[in-house]
Amino acid sequence: MSNSFRKYLASRMRTKLRLVIMKDETFEEKFALRLTPLKTFILVGVSLISLIILTTYIIAFTNLREYIPGYADVGMKRNLIYLSLKTDSLTQKIIAQEQYISNLNEVINGKAGAYQGVDTNAKALYSDSLSLPKSAADSQLRQLIESQDQYDLDFISQQKHATGIAGFSYFTPVTGTITETFNPALKHFGIDVVAAPNEPVKSTLDGTVVFAGFTSATGYVIAVQHSGNLFSIYKHNAGLLKSVGDYVNAGDAIAIIGNSGELSQGPHLHFELWYNGSAVNPTDYMSF
Repeated sequence: MSNSFRKYLASRMRTKLRLVIMKDETFEEKFALRLTPLKTFILVGVSLISLIILTTYIIAFTNLREYIPGYADVGMKRNLIYLSLKTDSLTQKIIAQEQYISNLNEVINGKAGAYQGVDTNAKALYSDSLSLPKSAADSQLRQLIESQDQYDLDFISQQKHATGIAGFSYFTPVTGTITETFNPALKHFGIDVVAAPNEPVKSTLDGTVVFAGFTSATGYVIAVQHSGNLFSIYKHNAGLLKSVGDYVNAGDAIAIIGNSGELSQGPHLHFELWYNGSAVNPTDYMSF
């Protein structure tokens, strides 16, 4: 580019122009602005840069970006991730609950698997093989701690559960005559007790009612979940006095003895006691 052309271009850029706005009828001047091509270029450039900066700010720092295709709310993404994780957790809980209900129905309908005896001394499997020396200071400290906790209700409760199924004080559901005994080999996982008509059936321990309904085979059935992995079932009732979710104390009336269900041949109570998923003989822990 020659010097003469540069001088010509510079002079053209500095040429003074006047932008006038006039009224059409009277040609009255309303607005006038003196410009040069250089100032016009600078003004347009600054306006474009300002517009770009303003647009960038709106997209980056305001909620208006949600209306632009391709942008999403960060909070919405966070909520979607949280809901996805929550759904997965709920799915796992539903699967576990369905499995628990399925196992419970099998127990109630007498379709439990092969009987496995309960080893109430399982807690002492390896106690005899341990030989740790005891110092006099350790023995004194043990005696001191045990003497302080012997009247602690929580400590007594823990000792009660530590003794296993034999450590509970059971309440006899009904008092009567046992007509059929506990026989797991014949899939009879409980005992049949004949009592007076309309005799109330009582809960053997404190617990929560987890099933209360009617089955064609066993009639009106109610099942109670107790602490210490204990579970009791009462079948062939004439009616139920508690509903699912009710908390009952030992000795509370939960049903009326009856003769309901296809497997019943007379008014009686079929009572089952389960511990750690296995049926146990109720007559080993209470008198009827």
